[in-house]
Amino acid sequence: MTKRLCFLFAALAAVPVAVFAQGSAPAAPANPISDSEKRVYAMLGGVLVAAAEKMPEESYSFKPTPEVRSFGQLVGHLADSQYFFCSTAAGETAPNSDAEKNKTKKADLVAALKDAVAYCNKTYAAMTDANGSQMVKMMNFDFAKLTVLAANFAHDYEHYGNMATYMRIRGIVPPTSEKKGSPGQD
Repeated sequence: MTKRLCFLFAALAAVPVAVFAQGSAPAAPANPISDSEKRVYAMLGGVLVAAAEKMPEESYSFKPTPEVRSFGQLVGHLADSQYFFCSTAAGETAPNSDAEKNKTKKADLVAALKDAVAYCNKTYAAMTDANGSQMVKMMNFDFAKLTVLAANFAHDYEHYGNMATYMRIRGIVPPTSEKKGSPGQD
């Protein structure tokens, strides 16, 4: 009888603990993967635009060596590539963009990049974990839509690294290295 009472007491004591634990545990989001990707892209897209805005107009033609893109060409390339990756993930025809080859002025290139990031933000906003697992063709391979968006991250980070290096060579602190509130920082 004592064992039964102990078991009953333990079982009854566990009920409030289980109820309390359920009430205090955060609910898992419906789309944890695609929601995470949206947040990362929002940050990354903002950093790309901030770098493009921070570099002075006179440095848009700067190339560390003749064999590489100028800073302005990098900005144009990033604008063009946003449309490539995000239209592929969305299953749409890529909007016509040829910023890398047709734009040279800072204002035009920054505007093109902002428009492209806005386009991608719509693609990320519409993505769910379920439709992100759907397969699409990219460069003659089958990829999940979320993998295409992850490739966009990788590509963006690769070229942000180039942008940051160009900025450092020109004596400019890249946006991700700024110390907020420090004297002399923009």
